Amino acid sequence: MAKRDRQLEQIVKGFANHRRIQIMRLLSRNPHLSVQQIARSLRINYKTASEHIRRTTMAGLTTKRSHDRWVRHKLTKRGRIVLTFLRTLE
Repeated sequence: MAKRDRQLEQIVKGFANHRRIQIMRLLSRNPHLSVQQIARSLRINYKTASEHIRRTTMAGLTTKRSHDRWVRHKLTKRGRIVLTFLRTLE
């Protein structure tokens, strides 16, 4: 049970930040964005966006895919479920 609790903790940490929630909402509306596009859309620093995306990816909420010379990001099924859950808290 402790392993499962640690996994859940990692998932929760993956969205326990307002910027990460903004990124997930953005990706739900506009899948396949690059870090640069995400940073520009949210008016945040590239390195900040990159770190937040790294954390959502580690939590299994987003995924990366190389496309031409860009790395594109999109929500995973788990990410969509988390967004639905978050909407119930609003």
